[in-house]
Amino acid sequence: MFKRSLRVIRIFDPWRSRLCTCPMKFNLNPYTGCSHGCIYCYARTYIKDFNKPRVKLRLLQNIDSDLSKIPKGSLISMSNSSDPYTPPEDKLGSTREALRRILNGGYRVLIITKSDLVVRDSDLLKRGNSVVSITVTTLDDEVSKKLEPNAPTPTKRLKALENLRREGIAATARIDPIIPYVNDDVEMLKELINKLADAGVMQVTASTLKVKADILRRVCNAFPEAAGKLRALYADGEELGNYIYLPRNYRLKYLTTVMNLCYVRGLPFTTCREALRIATPGIGCDGSTFINMPNNI
Repeated sequence: MFKRSLRVIRIFDPWRSRLCTCPMKFNLNPYTGCSHGCIYCYARTYIKDFNKPRVKLRLLQNIDSDLSKIPKGSLISMSNSSDPYTPPEDKLGSTREALRRILNGGYRVLIITKSDLVVRDSDLLKRGNSVVSITVTTLDDEVSKKLEPNAPTPTKRLKALENLRREGIAATARIDPIIPYVNDDVEMLKELINKLADAGVMQVTASTLKVKADILRRVCNAFPEAAGKLRALYADGEELGNYIYLPRNYRLKYLTTVMNLCYVRGLPFTTCREALRIATPGIGCDGSTFINMPNNI
């Protein structure tokens, strides 16, 4: 019923992947496209003019219509293909207005972003019923500039997490994707996790790079010194859900390392679509476990 009648808020269904362990939720992308320029972004593969973000047509009217059909208390994720705080949002405010309507309507919200602009909306988020997940892929600004050319720096994202937690807003972090020979240095990962813990995040979710031909090409072009080794690794990779994954032993090595570093700091750990059974029991992979939990700070 929902798939036929909903306009912009849809049931989250990542290609009906058996690898997805997310709880039942809905998904809203206020924008089509994103100008953060992340070279590993899967959505660039199939969305035309992805680098030119534009607000969905009749966004607010369609949100109102969709909310009237969705059970109160449902979880709505913003966003899974286009960052809700893509640079134009600073002036347009479309995500803020969507967020206001959703929270005022009695729904729960999960925000996934790479932008510190989310702190602007703390007045809405600190009412409860929300959790923010910020992706921080590295502490190296030069590496970040190649991976995510137009996204805020890692320092700004860490500060955003700290500010959100100071306001009592539930916040988690994603280290996603981990790319061999690019952002997989163990000492960097240890320092990153320590900084995330110091910022007060409530959970870390990590994932390795999954590729299609165009994704692998962009990564190799950005990091030519690693290109040969990356191509060789993925040539021996595992095909899962229409993507090529790192060989299982590599995924297990990377993610077990991150998990153990998280546990040293007392942080719950989960993975995203990795086909590996390593995660903190009872913790959802997307961070929504922490919505409306008492004593958020």
